[in-house]
Amino acid sequence: MIFIIPFVFWNDKLVPTFRYLMKNILIPTDFSENSTNALKYAQMLFGSMECSFYLLYVGSLLDTKIEDEVTMNIEIGSSENTKQKLTDLIERTRETNTRPNHSFYSLHEYGFFIPTIRKHVEGQHIDLIVMGTKGVSGIQEKVVGSNAGDVVTKVQCNTLVVPNNVEFSKPMEIAFPTDYNIFYSHEILRSMAEMLQLGEGKFRIMNAIKGGDKLNDEQETNKEYLLDFMEESFPGRYSAHTITNKSVKSAIQCFVESRDIDMMFMVAKNLNFIQLILFDSIVEQISFHTKVPFYVIHQ
Repeated sequence: MIFIIPFVFWNDKLVPTFRYLMKNILIPTDFSENSTNALKYAQMLFGSMECSFYLLYVGSLLDTKIEDEVTMNIEIGSSENTKQKLTDLIERTRETNTRPNHSFYSLHEYGFFIPTIRKHVEGQHIDLIVMGTKGVSGIQEKVVGSNAGDVVTKVQCNTLVVPNNVEFSKPMEIAFPTDYNIFYSHEILRSMAEMLQLGEGKFRIMNAIKGGDKLNDEQETNKEYLLDFMEESFPGRYSAHTITNKSVKSAIQCFVESRDIDMMFMVAKNLNFIQLILFDSIVEQISFHTKVPFYVIHQ
């Protein structure tokens, strides 16, 4: 199978080109530590790219728009309103970020969270949403909070979910759990390639099956298509793995923890993995959820 992929020089290397020359990134913030960490992680990850970062604060419609109101469960004193806090955050970020290719803009609104996100995704031509999450702090908690979960499932935009304990370094080991039940469209492959172009990380494709099971013809075709694309686009940087005799969740957990995975890719269309990894109630402590970012790709 032959892929026609244009190449250009970027960072003194010949790489496949997709949409890397400019990135519009939306970062919802409530001024919490985890949302600030998400902003810092995004700046680090996209350090070599020209990016416009849009920091968005969404106040509830229940608020009276009095700027010293308590919003989004964050205590804000009367002398320091949310607009001022957003302005201060932008100024601090500009002062600490020395990259001339990064620009920062503030967006402050009152409204419903998801419709507001959707409006700005369209209005600012957003390529990626980056959201912070606290990760698992208790054995019965879900991996992501309700806002991040709603964005992943209800907003048609690639989303990077960043846990609070993330390490601020480019991912060197990236996992992609898949059952090969979906066709990897050009849009999906392009989104994968864009993220892989940011560094030299290895891409680990993993499939968990029960003992005795095997892939059907459609799954085999999808697998071949994915591997052909990786071989032509990122030769030497990928590997495919099959794990048997384990539940899907346990297989993913063991794979991620044993290989020191730094980031996980998922496709929103594959709800099976999204629900298993992000939204199923946790019955045991899964440590990687507290430090591994999840990159959710929409088609």
